[in-house]
Amino acid sequence: MAEPEFIETKQGRRLAYHATPGQGPWVVFLGGLKSDMEGTKAVFLEEWARAQGRAFLRFDYSGHGDSSGAFTDGCIGDWAQDTAAAISALTQGPIVPVGSSMGGWQALLLARATPERIAGLVTIAAAPDFTEDGYWASFTDAQKAALEQVGHVELPSDFMEPYIITKRMIEDGRDQLVLRDPLHLPFPARFLQGTADTAVSVATAVRLLEHATGPDMQLKLVKDADHRFSDGPCLGLMIDAVEQVLAASS
Repeated sequence: MAEPEFIETKQGRRLAYHATPGQGPWVVFLGGLKSDMEGTKAVFLEEWARAQGRAFLRFDYSGHGDSSGAFTDGCIGDWAQDTAAAISALTQGPIVPVGSSMGGWQALLLARATPERIAGLVTIAAAPDFTEDGYWASFTDAQKAALEQVGHVELPSDFMEPYIITKRMIEDGRDQLVLRDPLHLPFPARFLQGTADTAVSVATAVRLLEHATGPDMQLKLVKDADHRFSDGPCLGLMIDAVEQVLAASS
């Protein structure tokens, strides 16, 4: 396995990445919360890109994978800065972000900030605004008190050790919300969502589709697919979605 390369952001964070040169637009994988760039979807997409001669980038946010920092020090805004820094330093021209879970939120933040760079967009179980609509909305009074008094709460995870959710993550998340204000996606966009996903609901996917505006948006629901969206058929659907937006944008 090749060793990652690194860039340093202007905030002083050291980000690990793998970049595959090729023809544009660049396909950029944006991972989920506490995921890393060695996940099944990221590596599968890289293998597809290499076989196609397609430029591809995967990287770790700060506090994730091989990048610097602790997860508990980070927040949505920090990871948006990391995403912008990696894309600015390592890609050229149009890009197609492929965002999984929290990476879907990052893809939407990127699209809102730099729509001129986006040739198309794909999300997989996108989780926009989850710090507010998922975490904060479900916190008990005791958890909200702990957030104030201790500075964090622990939440169980179906996939790994408990998530440590900090007060900073909740407060910063309110500055990054994308479902409260107009969200225009002036390029082909494909949203993929499993119906058996216990982390992100179908209702969230439908809300995103209904809230965003754009000339070419589609939501594909996959019966019985879970949040990982990583079995053979789901990986095939991910590639199909990427190829659709690439074809539509050319």
